[in-house]
Order: sequence, then structure tokens, then C-alpha cells
Amino acid sequence: MRFKLLLSLLIVATLLLAFFKLTRNLQNPLSLTKLTGMYDTSQIMGVFHGVKVSTPRLATSQPTTTVLGATSSDKRLEIDLTNQRIYAYEGEEKVYDFLISSGKWGRTPTGEFTIWIKLRYTLMAGGSKALHTYYYLPNVPYTMYFYNNEVPKERGYGIHGTYWHSNFGHPMSHGCINMKTEEVEQLFYWANPELKEGEWGTRATPENPGTKVIIYGEAPAE
Repeated sequence: MRFKLLLSLLIVATLLLAFFKLTRNLQNPLSLTKLTGMYDTSQIMGVFHGVKVSTPRLATSQPTTTVLGATSSDKRLEIDLTNQRIYAYEGEEKVYDFLISSGKWGRTPTGEFTIWIKLRYTLMAGGSKALHTYYYLPNVPYTMYFYNNEVPKERGYGIHGTYWHSNFGHPMSHGCINMKTEEVEQLFYWANPELKEGEWGTRATPENPGTKVIIYGEAPAE
């Protein structure tokens, strides 16, 4: 009897370990040397959970300045996981308020973060084919990756546009913050580091620091 119990516990532990290994990297792990922000004209199709999706067309124009005029230190983004919304503030004034989709197949981290790079387009891939959560998504638009001391850059958490679903207001991601492309575009050119005209991407520097991102709450269980 004791042997059967030990065997059952061993099987359960093995299954849990296998599941952890399959799911622990469901967000977008980054190769930090390949982040250019450029549009890849050779990639016209993506895959999300077994469904093929068309990639977006190249945006041919971009604002020459940020939409609003606050300094970088006045700006912050707040992400409310409970209500699935993102708010942009300049000081105490709320200037943007949009729906999001946070993590469902991977948890969105909470805490205080900083945007370290902005990319007009980028490739995102990850998930698990065994669990039917695999995704390969070229030319993801208007991506702003964030990090802190506990969540390093390589983990690949960001705020970005979305062309593979439109179910905003509900958790739908592998850990990132999904937004409507036309709405995240406004935040992309408002937030810091500032992207100069003609650039595909930019990294934060001491002279051009990234905007603070504060994430709180708990995503609905759906």
C-alpha cells in the first residue's frame, strides 16, 4: 500500500515538473542582439495557437513628435489587470485610457517597470506545440518592452499591437499586454524613450530614459 502511494506521488511530481518545463517560458524570450524594429517584408503570415493569420501592412508614416508635451519624468503608464485597462498619465492628469488583454497562457508580472526599448515592428515567438499554445508572429507593431531587477529584459514582456485577435478586455496573451494597434500607436509615440523621425527602434539611455510602467491587480479567471 505504501509503495503504491509513493509511486502515485512520484508520477504526479513527474507530470507537474514536465508541465512546468513546458509552460515556464510562455512569454516571448528575446534575443537581445536581433532587435532592430525593422519591418520584415518576407514575412506575410503568422501562426497563433494553430491558426494562420496575416501580418499587418507596413505603416508608411509616423509622427515627428510625441502627441503630448510633458517631459519624460512626468509620464507613467498604469496597467490595471483586474479591469483590463491601461492608463497614461502626465503628472496627475490622465491623457489616455484603453482596453488591453493581459496574460492568460502566461502570467503578466506585477510591480514597477521601465520601458527599455521601443520597436516599430518585431518578431514574437514562443509557447508550446505540445500544449497547443505555440505562436510565431512576425511584424508585431509598436512594441514597448519593459523590465525591472526581478524581471530581466530577456524575459520579453512588453506592450504591443495585436493582429491575431480582437478580444480586448479579456486575458488573451502569453504574458504581454495586447492592445488595438491604432491605440497602442498613440502610446508608442507618446511614451519614452523618444523615437526620432526615420528610426525603426530606440533604446533608453540616461539622456533619453524610458517611461515608468506600473502593473497591479489580478487578471480575471476566464
